[in-house]
Amino acid sequence: MSQQLIREIEKEYMKKELPEFKVGDLIRVYVKVTEKKENPKTKKIETKTRIQPFEGIVIAKRGSGLSATFTVRRVRHGIGVERIFPLHSPVIEKIEIIKSSKVKRARMYYIRERVGKAAMRVDEEKK
Repeated sequence: MSQQLIREIEKEYMKKELPEFKVGDLIRVYVKVTEKKENPKTKKIETKTRIQPFEGIVIAKRGSGLSATFTVRRVRHGIGVERIFPLHSPVIEKIEIIKSSKVKRARMYYIRERVGKAAMRVDEEKK
């Protein structure tokens, strides 16, 4: 009974318009970033919200319901960067699937050891 009640409450906070992506897909996540800056003239703190895209390969998905997360990895200037996003977070504006791939693993942690083009090379899915 309590589990069912929790699921019902969680439903109103879950996003409805999420694309179906899987591990191995190249996606672009649009993240809301809020910057706080003090105005030197008025000495007031101003907040500015902008949308910043984060593009990379999904290397892991875990959880279900409101606590579901996914990990995105990208390599910029030779340095690998990974971010873990809550799937239903209000910080995520939208998710775009750029390229869909076919992989044989549920978690692609082996990508971390790859260097250069090999890090981004995954077999494309045939339609």
